[in-house]
Amino acid sequence: MQVREIRDLSPADRSALFDRSAGIDEVRGDVREIIARVREEGDVAVREYTEEFDDVQVGTLDVTGETVRAYDRIDDDLRTAIDEAAENVRQFHEAQLPDDWRRDFGMGRELGRRFLPIDRVGVYVPGGSAAYPSSAIMGVVPATVAGVEEVAVATPPEPHDATLAAVYAAGADAVYQVGGAQAVAALAYGTETVDRVRKIAGPGGRYVSAAKAEMQGDVDIDFVAGPSEILVVADGTADPDLVAADVVAQAEHDLHAAVAAVTADDDAAEAIADAIADRVAGRDREETVRAALDNEASGVFLARSDSEAVLFANEYAPEHLSIRTENPEALLPRIENAGSVFLGPYTPVAAGDYAAGPNHVLPTGGRARTSGGLSVDTFLRGTTVQRISEEALDDLSTTIVELAEAEGLAAHAESVRARTEDREQ
Repeated sequence: MQVREIRDLSPADRSALFDRSAGIDEVRGDVREIIARVREEGDVAVREYTEEFDDVQVGTLDVTGETVRAYDRIDDDLRTAIDEAAENVRQFHEAQLPDDWRRDFGMGRELGRRFLPIDRVGVYVPGGSAAYPSSAIMGVVPATVAGVEEVAVATPPEPHDATLAAVYAAGADAVYQVGGAQAVAALAYGTETVDRVRKIAGPGGRYVSAAKAEMQGDVDIDFVAGPSEILVVADGTADPDLVAADVVAQAEHDLHAAVAAVTADDDAAEAIADAIADRVAGRDREETVRAALDNEASGVFLARSDSEAVLFANEYAPEHLSIRTENPEALLPRIENAGSVFLGPYTPVAAGDYAAGPNHVLPTGGRARTSGGLSVDTFLRGTTVQRISEEALDDLSTTIVELAEAEGLAAHAESVRARTEDREQ
């Protein structure tokens, strides 16, 4: 990777860096057709698309019963790792549970809020040629902690034992072996086999993301996610090889991944670029890594000052932000936009990806400017509660009536007068 100076970036360069796309526009037409057919034909369309896209003739779509058998089949070390990761994620998300509350605001106004889980949700877990037990844990555990009554998982056909075992450990209620846009459509609208859900969460490829985007309004979704991202903010104290290790780790996810580092130290910038190059050759996924490193949103960037480096980080708004400076805690308050922040040399992004506890389903494409990652809140609804006394309504009546009449809503005003005027006479 070549070092680029931030001050030399053109408007086009900045657009590529800061307005990253999920890459779904080119498949949305195909996805609309898939959605329409699944909605109309149910299991028949799901099976046909599964054979077309996955080259698998599915017998039974519902493989819930296989989860416990897969959990028993995997080796002891993997089972222990899955259990430990699930427990760590569960503990972190239990700490997020909000308390219901009611409070006296004075003058006879008792107001509050209560939190209720969505009753049925779907979690998409990627699959295919690879196993993603971590995605099963990250998607299912927050839903179960929130108290969701029915958690359904959709994952591509012939799922790996590791994925099924993680689904079991996480506590899902149903598992369907269907992937892609057809899986999202089946969860959203229901089929003969797949029960309809109210919300869909979890990461996926372009077809999954496009389907989620298309069906907003018919089903609630967490957010539309794109390829993986990392930005490392470093100074001269950072170990270039450790910075490179994290950059390459995210680059191996996807050839469209956005992987970058920024520093105000000239020597550090060159050392990081060299270390990244040293780590690429001979890797199992070398072709994918090199493609990601060549993306327009990837690179090593040289800032004129620490302040410019922070400004760059906030504009980049990455999914993962790693701070490798002498005092990362001092820099943290200045970070405004990031899906998840990793502080210090012994906090690799991989720790968050798998087992530390926070969720790894995070906003991409700059969406960290406006939203956070998957959490217990994703699966909860906040309902307000109000109790107003006679005296309090008397005190509020003039304000309510004035505003209602200003909006031309006479019946609103009358609904208050009906409660107050008789007592005033």
